[in-house]
Formats: sequence, C-alpha cells, structure tokens
Amino acid sequence: MATNAILRTDAEALIPEEVAREIIQGVPQYSAVMQLATRLPNMTAKQKRLPVLNSLPMAYFVNGDTGTKQTTKVEWKNKYLEAEEIAVIVPIPEAVLDDAEYDIWGQIRPRIEAAFGEVFDAAVLYGTNKPSTWPDGIVTQAEQKGKVVTLGTGNDLYDDIMGEGGVIDLVERSGFMVNGHVAAVSMRAKLRGLRDADGQPIFKATMQEGTRYQLDGERMIFPLNGSIDPTKSLMISGDWSQLVYAIRQDITYKILTEAVIQDPVTGEIVYNLAQQDMVALRCVMRLAWQIPNPVNQLDRDENTRFMFAVLKPPASP
Repeated sequence: MATNAILRTDAEALIPEEVAREIIQGVPQYSAVMQLATRLPNMTAKQKRLPVLNSLPMAYFVNGDTGTKQTTKVEWKNKYLEAEEIAVIVPIPEAVLDDAEYDIWGQIRPRIEAAFGEVFDAAVLYGTNKPSTWPDGIVTQAEQKGKVVTLGTGNDLYDDIMGEGGVIDLVERSGFMVNGHVAAVSMRAKLRGLRDADGQPIFKATMQEGTRYQLDGERMIFPLNGSIDPTKSLMISGDWSQLVYAIRQDITYKILTEAVIQDPVTGEIVYNLAQQDMVALRCVMRLAWQIPNPVNQLDRDENTRFMFAVLKPPASP
C-alpha cells in the first residue's frame, strides 16, 4: 500500500503533544481490563522479564537442642511481557480540517481511545486477534484449568456465582480473592431478576441512586466497548491485581494523505484518500500484558492454579 505521510514537525499544529498524553490517560476509561489490572512502569525495550515465584520454602521443627536444621529450596521461573503494536486509522475529510471552528480533537479522541480499549480487552479476555507472543485469553486459560461454571449448574444464578462450586469459590480455591467482575450487559437484567426468600429483589434501586451492582462487595464493570462476547462468557471474576500490563511507548501518529484504506477481511477499498479529498490520522501504541500466576500455599499446582473464573452461558440446544 503506497502512503505519503506528513512529518511530525509539519503536523504539530494539528496534533498537540498534550493530546497524545491525554489519549494515553483516557484509554483505560474505555478498557475494562485496564481499569482493574495493575499497570507496571513503562517498558524500555520490547521485552520485559518477570521473575515469578514457582516454589515455596518449607519450614521444619528442629529435633532437640542438637537437632540438624534442614535446608529448603525456593525456585523462580521467568515470564515475559512482549510489547506489540495496536493501531487505529481515523479518516478525516479535508473540509473538516479546513473548518477552524470544528473541535476536531473533541470528536476524534474518544473514538481513538475506544478503539484501543476494545481491541486490547478482546485480546486479553478471549485472545481475539492476539499476537503470537501474547498469552492465551483469560477465558481460554480458565477453560484449560477447570475454572468455568455453566449458567444453570446450581439451583439458581446466585448459587452459580456465590455458592460452593460457584465462580467466586473456584477463584478462592486457587488461593486468590476476587476483587472485580467483568460482565456482559445482559447480566444486569439477570441480576435485577434475583429475589430473596421473601420475593424481594436482591439488587435494589433507591430514591437517591440507581441499582448498585456489586458481588460479594466487589465492583462490577459492564463494558460498552463491544469487547464482551456473551456467547463465550457472561461474567469473568477474579483477582485482577494479578494481571499486569505495561506500555512500551506513548502514542505515535502520522497523517496519511495519499493512502488507500482497505477492509482487512474482504479486501474492499473503503477509502481512497486522494480521490475523496480526505486525510487519515494513524495512531499507534505498543503495550504488553501478562499473568504471572505465582505459587501460593493453597494451590501449588500450576495446572489448576488460576485467579480467574468464568460464568458461561448454557450450550445452545
């Protein structure tokens, strides 16, 4: 694809540096994962090594005053953050740029942030279009480690989430405490429909505020960025502080003036910038994520230990 890009020095009037910083700060507002996960310091190279505790020390009683003190061994293994690019291209009619009264950044910035948030969340949660260097998605890993509950397994929804063998219990069995839930929007209606023994709603709205959605005292997020696939997960619960991400670089940008933008699936030409009197703003950021999954006293088996569990919809008949 032939492209011509105006140099950054030529585009400074259009793209203020502070706007790029604001976008970096704004992306987490559109990413459910970033809202809950732990952000590490910015990466200074493409790869960052994370030493992860893989075995625990053992303590022993000393047999009498002259007993021999035994030794123990502690092991670490390495996991890696691999920075990969996420890019978004925003076509802009030249007529819009010529209109000095038009708040171009007020219109474009939320779309850039939302686009970054959606693609990052989908890759982390489901592995959608993920780079080969990134880990499998949370749902895939949960399935591999037996951390999945199918809706309808228990007596009711409350039992599937809060009861023994429920979603929260599966996380606790691995030695982690749930501190957040990411759920499909359809879960709101299911939760509003829950009733106690007297027929009263468990999730209530008051005169002062709307319904507060929390489970076991921990917050729930219902992403509206399109990243949640309700056919794969109704809710993902876990200790989100164990999920880490880092940014390799701030957003970089180029103005494309003579490019042809194609649909990556069909190959159809969506925009011919020169022919349609348009320019396109291409934004790129590089970031990485990982789940260290350190060993703990309650679950020393890496094959079963996982800090997330998934509530899945029942299989279609």
